[in-house]
Amino acid sequence: MSTVSANRVVRLMQLCDLGEVMLNERDAYPIPWSEGVMSECIAGRNLCYVLEVDDVLVGHAVLMLVADETHLLNICINTANANRGFGRFFLNYLISDARARKSAVFFLEVRISNEVATGLYFSEGFNEVGIRPNYYPSSNGREDARLMTLDLSIDP
Repeated sequence: MSTVSANRVVRLMQLCDLGEVMLNERDAYPIPWSEGVMSECIAGRNLCYVLEVDDVLVGHAVLMLVADETHLLNICINTANANRGFGRFFLNYLISDARARKSAVFFLEVRISNEVATGLYFSEGFNEVGIRPNYYPSSNGREDARLMTLDLSIDP
């Protein structure tokens, strides 16, 4: 997997980004978040970011901050830009941002079936700390989630 040389910008998501964000969300996930949920995240207390590459919105992320914890609720790179290193770049940006906000732990859930994302998280130092049974909706019912954490209290 090679990283494309590109102009990458991470910025806060705005309501005017919602159309592009939802196109990417629907493109990447069989059961995407709804536009209503995403707009509530933008308007609420969540941190919502977009990743632009060469002025094209290719990804988005939603995080929740609670005390000294950062919880990654959603991260998405559209399928046209998958396997180009943008997901790793974006994840590392989010981790650095959490460290700058003095978070002690960064955690997330990932579908048990999502081996690519799980591999990325393990390669970036995350550890599996549990399973959340029936966490995600799926086309045939529910799917378990792997709960993963990264200890930010130690040096990067």
